[in-house]
Amino acid sequence: MPPLVLALLIGIVAGMRTMTAPMVTAWAAYAGWLPLEGTWLGWLGWWGTPWIFTLLAIGEYVADKQPTTPSRKSPPGFIARLVSGALCGAAIGLAASALPYCILAALIGAVIGTLGGYAARMGLCRAFGTDLPAALIEDLAAIGIGAFAVASL
Repeated sequence: MPPLVLALLIGIVAGMRTMTAPMVTAWAAYAGWLPLEGTWLGWLGWWGTPWIFTLLAIGEYVADKQPTTPSRKSPPGFIARLVSGALCGAAIGLAASALPYCILAALIGAVIGTLGGYAARMGLCRAFGTDLPAALIEDLAAIGIGAFAVASL
């Protein structure tokens, strides 16, 4: 699959769940699917990095279900999703020698994932009459899209 498409997908994942994108990217780097050794993002492939991002992602999955969690569209959440997407897009871009284009594609994906994920979740909330099933479906979608993207490297 073309790197720009993969960067767009990983950006969408970052827009849906901020820590899921670096989690799957770090696992791909650790497994050797994403050759980052010797680059400024080589730390993504270190043995502990995937575990740290996995713990952060689990924490995000739990925090996301709390009623006090701020909107993903508020500036801090939105900026975090853009940074996460850009970082993961950069990792794909470094491996594919298409750094600026992959960062841009991932940023576009992060905006799509943030706004589209919110709209989809609100639609599912209305359909289910409650938020929890919608949130769990979004979690699974983010994990699934992320796994697909890194497995396609």
